[in-house]
Amino acid sequence: MDEMLREYLPILMFLGVAVGLGLVLILAAVVLAVRAPDPEKVSAYECGFNAFDDARMKFDVRFYLVAILFIIFDLEIAMLFPWAVSFAGLSDAAFWSMMVFLGVLTVGFAYEWKKGALDWE
Repeated sequence: MDEMLREYLPILMFLGVAVGLGLVLILAAVVLAVRAPDPEKVSAYECGFNAFDDARMKFDVRFYLVAILFIIFDLEIAMLFPWAVSFAGLSDAAFWSMMVFLGVLTVGFAYEWKKGALDWE
């Protein structure tokens, strides 16, 4: 039993340091934070326009394009991490299927770039 507890000691120490550091940072933010709210700072910000305007107001579709591009490349990274970790044990089919996946994403990125979806005015 004593041997098992000794094996868990580093984990418990890590958790203790993590919780302690988290509490210290939260308390430091509460104590040291500047409290000067103004209407601009506390206003809701959604999609680049005022939240209390007309609900039928037209707005720019580029907000959606940027969000979709973010999701696509975020998912790409989520797929690349497990692939990179197990890279040494992969077969040729797994390697080339990832290359096709990255190629399709690169072509899509080039298309978006050429169409000007990444240019912000």
